[in-house]
Amino acid sequence: MKPDSNKALRLKTVMSSIFILLAVLFLVSLFVFKGSMNTLISKKMKEQAGETVKKSMAMYVDSAYNFQNNNEGYQITFLEFGATGCSSCRMMEKVMEEVKSKYPSEIKVQFLNVLIPANQDMMKYYGVAAIPTQVLLDRTGKEVFRHTGYFSFDDLDKEFQKIKP
Repeated sequence: MKPDSNKALRLKTVMSSIFILLAVLFLVSLFVFKGSMNTLISKKMKEQAGETVKKSMAMYVDSAYNFQNNNEGYQITFLEFGATGCSSCRMMEKVMEEVKSKYPSEIKVQFLNVLIPANQDMMKYYGVAAIPTQVLLDRTGKEVFRHTGYFSFDDLDKEFQKIKP
């Protein structure tokens, strides 16, 4: 082998190794900072929702989920943002059914499919950046808890206990 081709081969090997290392570091950083990135993206989505969307959704949330004003007997609203094709979202279906069966008159469970255009404004209003996302509202319709990803019934139940009057 010629010395020049040997150097070129070593340079290729080093460059490939650096590329792989950078790619791995990038993926690790995405995993490590997933929560803060999701929060940042969520905040930006809320900011980008127009004033019309913010006002109309605030009125809708108040009329549908403010149980003090509309005299419904629920204490908590459980909003589940997801999609039917998402595997974690399908796992959340079982959790939603458990909530409905354990708290039929205390917790209003609402599934919002983010792929349906009618639910896009709610997604923007709440700044949902990833699915599944669970949002809990208190009796007045105020957001009191949020989680992104699969959330077991037991963990969700602990959050319910913190919110219940």
